[in-house]
Amino acid sequence: MAPGSTRPTSRDVARAAGVSQAAVSLVLGDKWRGRVSEATAERVRSTARDLGYRPNLAARNLRLGRTRTILLVVPELTTEFFAGVYTGAARLAAAHGFGVVLYPSPEGIGPAPDPFASAPAALDGVLASSMAADALTAIRGDQLPLVMLDSDPDGSLGAATVNLDIADGARQVAEHLLDLGHRHFLHLASDVPSWTFDVRARELAARLGAVAGTSLRTAPTPMTIEGARGATESALDLPGPRPTAVVCDDDKLAAGVYKAVRRRGLRVPDDISVTGVDDIALAAALDPELTTVRLDAELFGEHGMRALLAVLEGRTPEAGRIPVQLVVRGSTAPPRA
Repeated sequence: MAPGSTRPTSRDVARAAGVSQAAVSLVLGDKWRGRVSEATAERVRSTARDLGYRPNLAARNLRLGRTRTILLVVPELTTEFFAGVYTGAARLAAAHGFGVVLYPSPEGIGPAPDPFASAPAALDGVLASSMAADALTAIRGDQLPLVMLDSDPDGSLGAATVNLDIADGARQVAEHLLDLGHRHFLHLASDVPSWTFDVRARELAARLGAVAGTSLRTAPTPMTIEGARGATESALDLPGPRPTAVVCDDDKLAAGVYKAVRRRGLRVPDDISVTGVDDIALAAALDPELTTVRLDAELFGEHGMRALLAVLEGRTPEAGRIPVQLVVRGSTAPPRA
C-alpha cells in the first residue's frame, strides 16, 4: 500500500476478491474446507497477500477465548530425539496458526515450576512426554486439553495418547540377534522410570525367553555415556557366560558400551554385537556404525500435534501406533564359534 494509506481490512479483501466477509474469515481462519471451494480459498489468500492484509490475531483470539499457544513438555532439551519431536510438532502447529512453547522438566523427571502466571489461562493445550508427566501437576497442565506421548494408553492422564510401536522395535532387535546365532544377552536398561522403557524390557525378555538356551542379564544405567560404560564393565565381570550381544535402550548408551568393550581388549562386533534405539546422528558416527531402531522423531511430534488439534476441535484423534524400523549396520555380526 502507498505511504499514509490506511491498513486494509477484511472488508477490503472481501470486496477485492468478490466474496463475503464471512468467507474471508473462514479462509484466513483455516476453517473453509467443506464451506467454500478450494479455488475461492486460494483467491482470498492471494488477494490478502496482494493487499498486505494481516488479521488482528490478538483481537480474534480474545473473542474466541484462545491464545493459539501449545506447551510441549519434554524431559530435556539436549537430546536430539526431542529436538526432532519439537520440529515436527511446531511445523504442523504453525500450519494451523498455533505457536509452540518448549518446556523441559528439570532433571528429566519430577515436578516443575509453572512457567506462566497461570498455564490454563495462557495456553490452549499441552503435548507431553510420559517421562515429563510429573511436571504437569505443578503447571496445572492436566487441567488443559492434553495429549501424552510415549504413555500407557490404559493409564494416561491425557485425552489421547500417541505412541511409537516400540514393542515391535524390541522384537525386531531380538529376532535380528537370534537369527545371527546369539544366545547370551545383556540388556543395558535406562534407569529412568518410564512406560516406554518398561515395554522395551518386557518385550525383549519375552522374545528371548521363548528360545531355548538363551540367557539375559539386565544392567540398569543412567542415561549417560560414562554411566553406560561403567554398567557394561560391571556386567561383563559377572560370572557365567559372557554376553555376545548388548541391547541398549538408546544410541547414547551404545557409545558407552563401545568404550567398555575396547577397555576389555575386545572388539565390536567380532566379540560383542551392540544395538541401540533412536538412530540419532551418533549412530552413524560410531565405528563400526551402530545397528539401531530408527524412531522418526519429527513424525512422532507431528502425530502428537495432530491428535491435540483434533482434541481442541472436539474430534476423536486417529488411533494406531507409529511404525519403527531396525537399521542394520556394522555393529552386529554372528558370535564367534
